Amino acid sequence: MWQRFTFYDVRVIGHYLGVLVLFFSFALLFPLLVGLACREWVPASHYLLTIGIALIVGSLLRLAVVSPRRLNRQQALAVTGFSWIVLAFVAAIPLYLSGHYAGYLDALFDGVSGITTTGATVIQDLDHLSYADNMWRFVMHFAGGLGLIVVALSFGLFGKQGAGASLYSSEGRSEHVVPNIAQTTRLISKIALFVIALATVVLTGCCLALGIEPLRAVLQGLWLAVSGFMTGGFSPMSDSIMYYHSYSIEAVLMVLMVLGSVSFALHAEIWKGRTDFFFRDLEVRTALLWLSVTTLVFAAAFVTSLHFADVVAMIRRGLFMIVAAFSTTGFQNIATNQLATAFSSGAFLTLALLMSVGGSAGSTTGGIKLRRVGIIAKSIVATTKETLAPDSARVVVDYHHIGRRVVSPQVVKEAMTVFALFVVTYAIGTMAGIAHGYEATQAIFESVAMASNGGLSLGIVGAGMPASLEVVYIVEMWAGRLEFVTFIALLVEVAVSFRLRRRVETGRPA
Repeated sequence: MWQRFTFYDVRVIGHYLGVLVLFFSFALLFPLLVGLACREWVPASHYLLTIGIALIVGSLLRLAVVSPRRLNRQQALAVTGFSWIVLAFVAAIPLYLSGHYAGYLDALFDGVSGITTTGATVIQDLDHLSYADNMWRFVMHFAGGLGLIVVALSFGLFGKQGAGASLYSSEGRSEHVVPNIAQTTRLISKIALFVIALATVVLTGCCLALGIEPLRAVLQGLWLAVSGFMTGGFSPMSDSIMYYHSYSIEAVLMVLMVLGSVSFALHAEIWKGRTDFFFRDLEVRTALLWLSVTTLVFAAAFVTSLHFADVVAMIRRGLFMIVAAFSTTGFQNIATNQLATAFSSGAFLTLALLMSVGGSAGSTTGGIKLRRVGIIAKSIVATTKETLAPDSARVVVDYHHIGRRVVSPQVVKEAMTVFALFVVTYAIGTMAGIAHGYEATQAIFESVAMASNGGLSLGIVGAGMPASLEVVYIVEMWAGRLEFVTFIALLVEVAVSFRLRRRVETGRPA
């Protein structure tokens, strides 16, 4: 079943990684141009240097195989799995050179957090970060939110090499908005750009109304729009959304976060005028039920707090935090110490539950995904019906998601597998936090936020956090973004390949 990677496989993987690194150097042009336009010569030089490193590394990797054959599934999984971490190492270079990080590990943490759209950060003195470096943080959100493979495919990067379908599915995507992979990725990109452009105009107006100077207003409007729709969570200011004290900005961001939580397949159907697909969709109905229950629980826990006596403030802050957690965005309109002290344990554990599930499959959110939760619930219904039905009866349970689908054993097995892997990862991260001396509730919240790419924090994540725990959280963010299937398959491939190679070297049969 499992075959070890041959030398040719390694070269092919290196070739495609090289193509992605070369493409990533194009993304570095955006902060470089911003740095030059704003006369930030030192930050601009950092991006020029990083572009040079990316071009050299990418070219060397690409020359591993001049004209590779079509990717098989194992090679595609390896390319996708390694690309997220290799590109994070490249992304961390200008962040580290900015001088706002204690060390390269901290910069790598933010690089992984940015690309996986987690939004947690260990940056120091964010309020005085250059425009160029801030632009880079949100470019990472854009590329990571759409998916590194999706962005590359939308430019036709792998079209001639026939690798599109393998790479697209290896990134945890199975839905084709239109039959052709390249057209699907381009439509996804067009929808994202349209929503972000419209939101940028509105948010820029909100910033101007607050008295922010025009250049900062435009840039911050753009950055907030990208972070909101890509459910990333990075903010240009250290106080996150609380910095603005603006009802209008919070309202626009809540709309963006909800839109980012919806599958791009549903966005495409609405784009085509098929609104009936939206209201019949399993994920939409699961979301409405899930949010109704958790909101009631959160409200019951929230009203016990004496720190929010004003009903309007309670509704405003509570609703925003619910949407931020559900969409795994990580925006906050309250201070981190308030989240840890003013909220009851029941309130912030409810937020952890919301982050753990996340939004729709095929969206920019993280977590287990509503589709899997809905399918598991449907499978329970099917099992109950089978138990009560006569032996001769055949029970069929279906659901709607861009058409009618049947709850098959294979679909239920996939949903249960990913669900279990997320729960196990949440538990491992929690134990790591407890082992480092943090309280259990804090450790649970932080672990869920990292593995679900949620980004909210009770204060464990920050400058000066233990390096070993930082590494655990980096792995959690990486694994959660790959939704474990690609991540575990990659680990198994490498382990089996190494084991088989040892057997061959010792003369034993493989």
